Amino acid sequence: MANGVAWSIEWYRTARGEAPAQTFLATLDGPLAEEAVALLAYVRVRGQALREPRSKSLGDGLFELRGRHGVRLFYTFRSGHRIVVLDGIVKKRQDIPVNVLARVRAYQQTV
Repeated sequence: MANGVAWSIEWYRTARGEAPAQTFLATLDGPLAEEAVALLAYVRVRGQALREPRSKSLGDGLFELRGRHGVRLFYTFRSGHRIVVLDGIVKKRQDIPVNVLARVRAYQQTV
């Protein structure tokens, strides 16, 4: 635990009560699901001390958890050692699709 404090994981919820990240995680199986669970466990322990290659800042307080098999989870930090997971994708190209980045930034603004 970074600084001896465990971070809590929270799920962003839309106005309708949907949790995009949980919906994304439910679509994963096998190695991708295992990788996502491991990434969440790692960020929960390391928090803001987590660095590349597992975590990358996308600017303005938005971060990307990065797995070896293409799993990407987008998250932000909140006071009280809280991590809010916004959404996720399986990345198939180098860059993050513009529509995905716009969507997670919009989620971030409502947190």
